[in-house]
Amino acid sequence: MPPALGALAAGFLACLGLIVAIGAQNAFVLRQGIRREHVAVVVALCTAGDLVLTAAGIAGLGPLVAAHPAALTGVRWFGAAFLAWLAVAAVRRARHPERLDPAAAGPASRRSVVTTCLALTFLNPHVYLDTVVLLGSLAHTRPHPRGFGVGVVLASASWFSALGFGATRLAPLFARPRAWQVLDLVVAAVMATLAVTLVVA
Repeated sequence: MPPALGALAAGFLACLGLIVAIGAQNAFVLRQGIRREHVAVVVALCTAGDLVLTAAGIAGLGPLVAAHPAALTGVRWFGAAFLAWLAVAAVRRARHPERLDPAAAGPASRRSVVTTCLALTFLNPHVYLDTVVLLGSLAHTRPHPRGFGVGVVLASASWFSALGFGATRLAPLFARPRAWQVLDLVVAAVMATLAVTLVVA
């Protein structure tokens, strides 16, 4: 395999290994996909976030991020508070399943979706450690760091596209409020767990 292609494949696999796990960002993309709300915007923002952060790591900002734990601590607490707020909001929705009828619920505004997506992307300190530090460092173990970065972005775009647009096929299942109630409880559990993890980390 040519070195450039090998670097691309390594970046693709490394990125998938980091983002496929259930997390706040994935739960949000899944929910938006099922609701069929601004899916393309959400997928584009998540992919662009990985692109920017990985590029920063490849450019050499990884050691700078690692050298300023105080900044990561601030992000960690902001992120934990935001995730806790999302968990509470999901529990409140789940407590009133009669209000979760997709036909009756009004669509979320593009601005609110974009704001939430950006917050879930950049208020999680682990994303900086995963992309800027880890993936950025791994890129420089290859003879073609940029090829590694391209692989990362391709994996990110592939995963979020599959998750967001693939979730639309679940829409018939979520035609009933009860299904949304279960999903919101799962989302609440994910958000609350991650919030606690950030605080006690």
